[in-house]
Amino acid sequence: MYKTNLTIADDMVVSLIVTMRLDEDPVILPSQEQKPVIFLQGHGQIIPGVERILYGLAINDEKRVVVDPVDGFGKVDLTNARRVPRSAFSPDRILHLGEELQVRGRSGQILDAYVTTVEPDSVLLDFNHPLAGETLFIHVKVVGLRAATLAELDHGYV
Repeated sequence: MYKTNLTIADDMVVSLIVTMRLDEDPVILPSQEQKPVIFLQGHGQIIPGVERILYGLAINDEKRVVVDPVDGFGKVDLTNARRVPRSAFSPDRILHLGEELQVRGRSGQILDAYVTTVEPDSVLLDFNHPLAGETLFIHVKVVGLRAATLAELDHGYV
């Protein structure tokens, strides 16, 4: 039987162990405490700066990459913050700086927001990803690789 060594290409299901750091900060996504990240390569399901460097890697290959904000979680958009009345929250709700909230947008979609300021009459919510503006230092190890099924390709995810 003829065997080929699979390498990462578009429409492959990839399983990665990922370790992520912010400069010299402690690990923020430790590989030893997580399950592999599983996704369809070439479908924009992981940050572009990582997806781009995976092409051609095989199982057990490892790679380190420095991801600039624009290829990671984006730049900080100062217009992506909203001041909302404190009355929009329950009076007994204690809000903490940095707390993640899910709020409903004007068209009904659920959005992630982070509390950045709490004042008596208002709360400032930041809708940027918490890692926006950060340079990421990422190590990946390929632990699984296979061709996607037709069903996975049809609906666009594993």
